[in-house]
Amino acid sequence: MYLIKKIFSVSCLVLSIFIITYVFYKSQIYWNGENNSYYLFYHVASISFFIFSVLLFLLKGEAKTYLIIMVISSFLSIYLVEVYLIYKSEIIEQKRIELKKKIYKDQTGDDYDTRDVFEVYNNLKDKDKNIVVGSYPRANINYFNQNNEIFFPLSGISNTDTIYCNENGYMSIDQTDRFGFNNPDKEWDSKVIDYLIIGDSLAQGACVNRPNDITSAMRSISNKNAINLGYGGNGPLIEYATLKEYLPPKVKNIFWLYSEWNDLENIETEKQSKILKKYLQDENFSQNLKSKQSEINKITLKIIEKEKEKKIDLSKNFQLFKIKNFIKLRKVRTVLNKYLPEEYQPKLQAPKKLQDDFKKIMILVKNLAQKNNSNLYFVYMPEYNRYLDNYNEDTFLVVKNIINEIGIPFVDINKEVFEKEKNPLKLFPFEMPGHYNSEGYKKISNVLYKISR
Repeated sequence: MYLIKKIFSVSCLVLSIFIITYVFYKSQIYWNGENNSYYLFYHVASISFFIFSVLLFLLKGEAKTYLIIMVISSFLSIYLVEVYLIYKSEIIEQKRIELKKKIYKDQTGDDYDTRDVFEVYNNLKDKDKNIVVGSYPRANINYFNQNNEIFFPLSGISNTDTIYCNENGYMSIDQTDRFGFNNPDKEWDSKVIDYLIIGDSLAQGACVNRPNDITSAMRSISNKNAINLGYGGNGPLIEYATLKEYLPPKVKNIFWLYSEWNDLENIETEKQSKILKKYLQDENFSQNLKSKQSEINKITLKIIEKEKEKKIDLSKNFQLFKIKNFIKLRKVRTVLNKYLPEEYQPKLQAPKKLQDDFKKIMILVKNLAQKNNSNLYFVYMPEYNRYLDNYNEDTFLVVKNIINEIGIPFVDINKEVFEKEKNPLKLFPFEMPGHYNSEGYKKISNVLYKISR
């Protein structure tokens, strides 16, 4: 029994030191002290745990035994609550899937496609030799860093059918142009481009087929030319780099689509690329990617093959992610956060260092648009959680203030589109979390067309 008590005391001390260090890193290094009110509780809790761990060494006899039992019982109780919340969320997700299947069957008469992208690829590759699975620039940063590649692709494979995603009951497939973007190739032959769309998956047209994406709808509404340079997972640095590489010389209107969900945070990942950082450091830097499409095709095919091999590993990584969240009591903390006073609520905006990077990028974007004699519009795209309870508009206000300070016209899609709906959720697939559906994309394209007239 003495040995068990000793091991328990040492384990608590080591764990308390680790927690104190982690909380300090998150609050003072990652957040640079900007979120101290939220982390105050964690500082107090971690220090209290450390003091408790030290006291364990001083206690003797039954008092120590009872205290250990109380601590273990408390931890078990908390983790049992976490297990219950995880189980509850999985039941809710399963009900969502079943509801999607039913709605889709009622609306179309077809069965909801439950295959993943690689299953669809394996089913179609014999019939369509010109089909591939999507590969996204930001997801490949580690690959290019580890292999010391001399260039960094910002698009996909050219002139192919590219399998994308399924949120609406069917797997969407993009038909790429000569540079690997989601456009009819003939759009690049126009001497003047009326509209250019840049952004992440919302710009690319996530989970819908043409002509239901924003850029295609713009072509239909205006009967004019439009180029789509969007790609899933892109953040501001990759989007600026994409503009630098692919912006045609005569573009009347540029719409920069900003995703509320994760665009600021994406900068942190993008800056891990030595090549991408050069765009931020040197305004004249270019990879001349338009002349390297054959190399882009080859290396992207190589990456896709590796992704197919890694499919099982990705599943394992997801399981590790779930275990990590379980250990960190993510569900319990999420519930408790709702009951904290406002000043102790976790902030949603990115750290100040990323806000500064974002501002620098947008200044470079504005300069690039001005040199190209293009009208630039910043379009703020709301995400699903905004329309649930307890929406925090910190990120929105931070981004809006930065854009207004720079002097770029700010288009609030929430105000222009979603607030005008009795039920904003109807613009999402099956009124559930995801990208926008065809109706949502079309309403946004109407707004962008009217603004630029």
